[in-house]
Amino acid sequence: NELTDRDKGLINFLMRERHSTPFERVVFSFDVRAPLFVVREWERHRLASYNEESARYSVIKNDFYVPRKEYIRAQYGKPGAYYFEPIDNPEIVQDAEYHIERAQKEAFRTYNYLLEKGVAKEVARTVLPVGMYSRFKVTMNLRALLNFLSLRNHPHAQLEIRDFAIAIENLVTQQIPFIMECWNTHGRQPI
Repeated sequence: NELTDRDKGLINFLMRERHSTPFERVVFSFDVRAPLFVVREWERHRLASYNEESARYSVIKNDFYVPRKEYIRAQYGKPGAYYFEPIDNPEIVQDAEYHIERAQKEAFRTYNYLLEKGVAKEVARTVLPVGMYSRFKVTMNLRALLNFLSLRNHPHAQLEIRDFAIAIENLVTQQIPFIMECWNTHGRQPI
């Protein structure tokens, strides 16, 4: 429960020299509710255990993501070198927001209609958009978590997943402040 100076020295050495296996013994579990496109980005981190709510067995609530105005952005560049800029035209932003919300509502209206007609959940779910919210539980060791944070709490990460990475990092920092301080000191690199 208490870190001695010797413990801190060892943790600092292990982090600095990227000796990662001791950090695999520290495990975190999170219960997350996120848009499906964020869930899919998160699940690209294979060094974790995931258990996602199933639309095959459960009726999905009409719950979906509409980006905040400041998150509606334009994309420039080419694959591997994209960059994003806010859209300055408030009419375009409002129009995008309107159409995103309208499409999500229509998808859920169709989904619920199919369920009412007796169509199986596993078939009706095919109309649901990637903007719908999903809930999942993820368990990952600290090594995998730091890798996730180095990639997803980074200026080049997609804004929506970065919000989750920032929240996760804040939670983890409360639990293991010295380890996170060492990780930050040594460059926030995967270990």
